[in-house]
Amino acid sequence: MRALIALLLLATSVSAAEMQVHRDLSYVERGTARQSLDLYAPADGRDRPVLIWIHGGGWRIGDKRNVQLKPQALVEHGYVFVSVGYRFVPDVDLDAMAGDIAAAIRWVHDHAREYRGSPDHLFIAGHSAGAHLAALVCTNERYLAEAGLTLGDISGCIPVDTAAYDVPELLKSRRRRRSLVYTSAFTTDATTQKRLSPITHVVRDKQIPGFLILHVASRPDSTARSQAFAQRLRDAGVAARVVPAHDKTHATINRELGKSDDPPTRALFQWLDERTRPAGTGTEPAPTRPSQD
Repeated sequence: MRALIALLLLATSVSAAEMQVHRDLSYVERGTARQSLDLYAPADGRDRPVLIWIHGGGWRIGDKRNVQLKPQALVEHGYVFVSVGYRFVPDVDLDAMAGDIAAAIRWVHDHAREYRGSPDHLFIAGHSAGAHLAALVCTNERYLAEAGLTLGDISGCIPVDTAAYDVPELLKSRRRRRSLVYTSAFTTDATTQKRLSPITHVVRDKQIPGFLILHVASRPDSTARSQAFAQRLRDAGVAARVVPAHDKTHATINRELGKSDDPPTRALFQWLDERTRPAGTGTEPAPTRPSQD
């Protein structure tokens, strides 16, 4: 038994050693400390798919280093993992935050091959407020356009448990005290709230990437808004798969993402594999975009 434990510990340490970590890489010139990213890369290979992660925190707090099991799990699965920092309200507004995310995506696109990644396979993901920002940048082409990219440069989007796909609709069912976290970020102006809602920008023929939408099954607001957003995507001809996570909370769906026995993690890797590996090989990235789910 001791020998088996020693072998398992050795395998874990070797696996961790094979992951190369690059911290605090600035993605804008003369930016703030928050406008930087951490990059976790495999020690070998090339043209690896890249998953860009956006942390949550109510658009006002959070840390790009708070990524739990995700880097190791993604790197072991053959990906480059990038965790993005960004500025918060009230120092900046949501447009500036989304601009930060787009600038980070552009930096990763331009530098991916330096870290064994592929600029042709960029997936954008995030949790909570980060899920909203991921969905917004992947539906409103304005932010990527200002960074010199298009929606067609994104291979897929994975928002994890947000209810902020349609903020005006969400606020209809919220008490005033519980709405303050949203109105402090989205303002009290209905026009602004609508403009900053991802569902507003879903229309046909925009090259919106396919979506995997993960949400906590027991949260009525994220369940309703996830289903409505997915339906809007499908109506616009965009691939959208919704996976409700049972026996999870808003915190644990994020914290446990990356565990081998975690159902949302299995759904994530299955969805990613469908979009990066041609049938029957399980190795090389696929050259074409996925069809509708």
